[in-house]
Amino acid sequence: QVQLVESGGGLVQAGGSLRLSCAASGRTFSNYAMGWFRQAPGKEREFVIGISGSGAITTGGRFTISRDNRKNTVYLQMNSLKTEDTAVYYCAAKTYTTSTRADAYEYWGQGTQVTVSS
Repeated sequence: QVQLVESGGGLVQAGGSLRLSCAASGRTFSNYAMGWFRQAPGKEREFVIGISGSGAITTGGRFTISRDNRKNTVYLQMNSLKTEDTAVYYCAAKTYTTSTRADAYEYWGQGTQVTVSS
């Protein structure tokens, strides 16, 4: 079992930045690929960015991802935030490589709300 706890969400103005954290416990963190997803009201959960255990990154755009395997934590740095980035953000873990598919991930955090105001 892997337990994931997100933090760092909140209210920010458009153009601002936030950094989300996801703390993991339970298994060897470096064995897991980590992904960030988000879900806005009325929409499907969508992949944002992912990182493998060794640090290889899948997609990105305005957002960057990093991980500290000593601290069992993965981070999502969000810059130039837009109102359409408003959503609940989830981190997720899976073995081996990252995936853009939510159903590929075995473990999920409870989510953290990010609200971007205009």
